[in-house]
Amino acid sequence: MPAETIAIACDHGGIDMKALLKADLESAGYEVLDLGTDTLDSVDYPDFAYALTAAINDGKSSRGILICGTGIGISIAANRDANIRAAVVHDALSAKLCREHNDANVLCLGARLIGPEVARDCLNIFLTTEFGGDRHARRVEKLTNPI
Repeated sequence: MPAETIAIACDHGGIDMKALLKADLESAGYEVLDLGTDTLDSVDYPDFAYALTAAINDGKSSRGILICGTGIGISIAANRDANIRAAVVHDALSAKLCREHNDANVLCLGARLIGPEVARDCLNIFLTTEFGGDRHARRVEKLTNPI
């Protein structure tokens, strides 16, 4: 069975964290689709969020990781797509619950708010936690198909 492909992207505020997490993903056996940015030049985070959501919608990746200074702006951009459930997380519990309760398919991190070890912990939990289904399934359905 081929390795799962995870897309990763960031703006200029997330360069170092993206490099760290990309290496961790590759070490864990994931295929990584790196959608940039790769320089410290100022860029617009929505462009990278939209590239990642397109990769998920096109089947090039199953899940994604987005990083900006706070994780907030890039998550707002990603969540404009009805197929995306992007969650900003700051700790292990929020990483766990975004998967269990919300079936998040994009993890958003704030490189200026959390350190590398917290980011690594959040990534690991995001990748290994299953969606809880049950009562949460009807709520997630309403996110994709609002009434």
